[in-house]
Amino acid sequence: MLKSLQKIQPKILVIGDLMIDKYLWGECTRVSPEAPVQIINVKRETKVLGGAGNVAHNLVTLGANVEVLSIIGGCEISNELKKLFKEINLNTNHLIEQKNRIT
Repeated sequence: MLKSLQKIQPKILVIGDLMIDKYLWGECTRVSPEAPVQIINVKRETKVLGGAGNVAHNLVTLGANVEVLSIIGGCEISNELKKLFKEINLNTNHLIEQKNRIT
């Protein structure tokens, strides 16, 4: 008989492009007369990790020990990425920042 099963926590390094996915939430009440485009009254905006960040987030959710390796810019979006990583307790030590790069 098994006394106990030990929890397996794999160590995974995610390498790839990082981005932020933005979702706009609202309602559409009409279509633009100039083009077939919906006019949206935006009520709120949601920002979540995209690209390799989404993969890392999913792995953390499944219980893996995850680290991310990527190159980011020295811009406001990079700061938002770091904030989103901290919200899920993901280590940002392997993010390489290039000052003249835009994330």
